[in-house]
Parts: sequence; C-alpha cells; structure tokens
Amino acid sequence: MTDTAMADRIKTGAGFIAALDQSGGSTPKALRQYGIEEDAYNGDAAMFALIHDMRCRIMTAPDFTSDKVLGAILFERTMRDTVDGVPVPTYLWETRGVVPFLKIDKGLEDKANGAQMMKPMPGLEALLADAKAMGVFGTKERSVIHEADATGIKAVVAQQFEVGKTVVAAGLVPILEPEVDINSPTKAEAEDILHEEILSHLNALDSETNVLLKLTIPTEDGLYADLAGHPNVLRVVALSGGYSTDDACDRLSRNPNMIASFSRALAEGLSKQQSDAEFNAALGSNIDKIFTASK
Repeated sequence: MTDTAMADRIKTGAGFIAALDQSGGSTPKALRQYGIEEDAYNGDAAMFALIHDMRCRIMTAPDFTSDKVLGAILFERTMRDTVDGVPVPTYLWETRGVVPFLKIDKGLEDKANGAQMMKPMPGLEALLADAKAMGVFGTKERSVIHEADATGIKAVVAQQFEVGKTVVAAGLVPILEPEVDINSPTKAEAEDILHEEILSHLNALDSETNVLLKLTIPTEDGLYADLAGHPNVLRVVALSGGYSTDDACDRLSRNPNMIASFSRALAEGLSKQQSDAEFNAALGSNIDKIFTASK
C-alpha cells in the first residue's frame, strides 16, 4: 500500500524534505532570489506561472531523486498543477520516489503574547480530501514564536495539535511547524518551553496517531533528541529559518536526530539566467550539502 511505503520512507529513509511551498506573500522574494524582479511580471497569474516553472526545474533536475530527497512540501497551486504533463504529486512519488506533502496554513495572525498563531483555514476538510485523492501523504502548517512567552507558546502548540488531529482524521500525516524565530533574543528559553509543551501533547496522543515535527534548529544541540525518539513521531525535521545554506547545514550536523526541510537554503544560488547545466550543478551542490548535514 502506497501510504505504508511512504510512511516507511519518511521514517527510515536517508535524505531530507525539500520545501517548495512559498505562497502568495513569499513568492516575490523567492523569485527575486531566483533572479526575477517584480517588474518582470504583471499580476498573480504571471507570478505563479514563473514560480511553478522554477519548481518544475527543481523537481526534474537530475539530483532531485529519492537518493537524497525524501519528500517535498507543495503549495496548493503546485499540488493541483502538472510537471511533464503529470499531476505533481504523482510525478514526485512515481517518477522520483519523493513523498508529497501539502502546505495547508493560510498565513499568520498578528503577534500576540510573543507569538503568531495560524489564521483560520476555511474549507480545510475539502482541501484535505482533495490532497488525499491526489496521492499526497501529509501536510505542513506553520506558526511562529518570537519570544519566550509561555502563554503564547502554549497557544501555538495547542493550535498545531488541534489542526493536526483534523489532518489525521482525513487520513494524512501532519508536519507540525511551530517555528522559533532565529533572531529572537530569548530563542533558547523559548525552545525549552516549546520542547515541554510538544512533549506534553505527544504523550496525550493515541498509539495510532503519527506526526512529524518541523522545528528551528535549536540553540542547545540535541534538545529535540527525545522528541525524535517518541513513538508518535515519524521524524523531526529542521527549517533553515533564514540561515545561509552553509550555516544551516553546520548547525544541523550538530543535531543528529534531525533532518533538513529547507526552502531558501535549497534554492540558494539558483537563477533563471543559468543554463540547465549551471542550474543543475548549483542545485546538486545544495542537495549534497543538505543531504550530508541530514545524515
């Protein structure tokens, strides 16, 4: 059964999860990084077409295979689109051996109690049903913690697990992502509180419920080792959070219980203007670095 094969791959495979899920707000920044300025396109349709072309270039590159890439997180538009004429989730799994995930959050609320909760997600059940039907394995949902405020962190974690239960009920596996801002002056303290809150919620899950955790690389090396070993956790993955590829990889390599799920660091140094050979070499170099740090 495909779900079981995907679960085994995520739990035991070597590699990392590629984040290809920049959405409306972060797309112009991702395109600028890729060498396309905002005056080069007009309107959302043109913008999303350009970012889809970039993602297709990544997904079809020679090094973007199950040898080093375990999974890929998709934006909803990407999930519903095609690559080489094949639906993207089908292409990823059947052609590349890469497990497809879907970003489901609709962005962040304003900051309160030192944190940003997720905005409401109208139509979530219908979206999850579509994702399941298209062969998607799991989801990803992101909130952000800016300060070591116990009230804000408790609220963020509670919301993450609540949404996660809706995802599990739809037959999918959630990646819970309570990101801690890498620039927070109280990052280490926030991570200690976050660790305890996550552990408390994990311990309350029934034995059949599996989740992944996507967390900022901690200030204290190995902080999340016990979460990675928890029976309800398939994998703990790390976000790059604005660190450069080299810095993120260096920090990750000191946390052997975490693997990467990088977005900006994966696409660092890629540009529209590169020949396919140049593009594939640059992407291959990033993939090698991230794969090595995820071992």
